[in-house]
Amino acid sequence: MTYRTLLQAGFASTVLVLAGTALAMGPGGRGAGGCGDQAGGGNGACVTDMQAAVVDLSSQAASELIRMREEEKLAHDVYLAMHEQWGAQVFGIRNAELKHMGAMKKMLDRFGMEDPIVDQTPGVFTSPVYSELYTELIEAGSGSLMDALKVGAKIEELDLSDLRTAGVGVGDPVLVQVYGNLQRATRNHLRAFAAQIEANGGSYEAEHLTQAEFDTIAASDFERGHGAGQGKGNSQDKALGQGNGQRANGKQGKGQGNGQGCGLCKG
Repeated sequence: MTYRTLLQAGFASTVLVLAGTALAMGPGGRGAGGCGDQAGGGNGACVTDMQAAVVDLSSQAASELIRMREEEKLAHDVYLAMHEQWGAQVFGIRNAELKHMGAMKKMLDRFGMEDPIVDQTPGVFTSPVYSELYTELIEAGSGSLMDALKVGAKIEELDLSDLRTAGVGVGDPVLVQVYGNLQRATRNHLRAFAAQIEANGGSYEAEHLTQAEFDTIAASDFERGHGAGQGKGNSQDKALGQGNGQRANGKQGKGQGNGQGCGLCKG
């Protein structure tokens, strides 16, 4: 069973309860905020206007937002485990995933929605689908460093595909911008893993994107945000640091890869 089939088959029942609660509560959380919450605060200069009027979500869009909150945790938790096992610097992307989790939490707060993450313990999820997927990905990445790098690429292409799906029909301007920023960051993460796979003599077969799209993204330059940041090239979303920040186009990433980017920020 593919990851996509597993997600679609088992996620709906968990989401219905949370989304129903959220829609009953109505929109909220309209205060201006920084990048992320206690789970993943950020240091970038936010440009999203959190004071903008809330445009209510459909039940489907609410379900997708809940799903993306747990999917960002999945990425963080798997990368944490892969870093502990293999020590590769590229798995420092887990720090950026904390920022992305924080961005999704801000969006849940914006719409007055219940957070599906009630336990920050790695590998613990409200949805059993993500619990099972976590176990599968850890097993898949435990054979070798190359296996672990391919797990990273698979997570990023899944995340990019699901972020696109989550954004369909969303009218709220803040959430639209956040999803767009997260897609940019995810493309950068995909580039980083693809570059490491290539640098280690491997190849990758796409599963959630077409092979042509995966290869096109992997071969293109890292994208930078347009707001104030921490300096050129020092975001986890821009490069993976000295030594292990090799770009897909052969150029070395600049900076320390210290993960200052976040889904609510352009920088």
